[in-house]
Amino acid sequence: MLGEGDNLPDVTLKGADGEALKLSAYRGKPVVVYFYPKADTPGCTTEAIDFTGLIDGFGALGVPVIAISKDPIRKLNRFAEKHGLAVTLASDEDGSVCEAFGTWIEKSLYGRKYMGIARATFLADAKGTIVKVWPAVKVKGHAQEVLEAVKGLG
Repeated sequence: MLGEGDNLPDVTLKGADGEALKLSAYRGKPVVVYFYPKADTPGCTTEAIDFTGLIDGFGALGVPVIAISKDPIRKLNRFAEKHGLAVTLASDEDGSVCEAFGTWIEKSLYGRKYMGIARATFLADAKGTIVKVWPAVKVKGHAQEVLEAVKGLG
């Protein structure tokens, strides 16, 4: 998994609008990028709603929040509409962005091993350098913790 001091990979995703979303387009301002396993599941929904609830705080600091999963665009759109989400949702259907960040990992549930997305968050500064990583996110209070870290960049 990418760590503090690494540069954000220059990758392209599909935004929920179906248009290309390049992380390099965010250079010049800090950016929050978070990975979540699957849209419209309890933990992922709570996390997206929590970030949405604080989106004005991120916006006031000029910091976009980009949420990435392997879900297809149509599922992301339903997810956003159903919950009134204001974060930028992006699709990594082929998993290349998850691979670049190191968030595609082996998981285990009830003794069964499988590959999945690690719930992780990255905060990059205006130069595109990762300044903070949350590698094993616990959803409760996480969005607020990330906002406090963004405020600390000042």
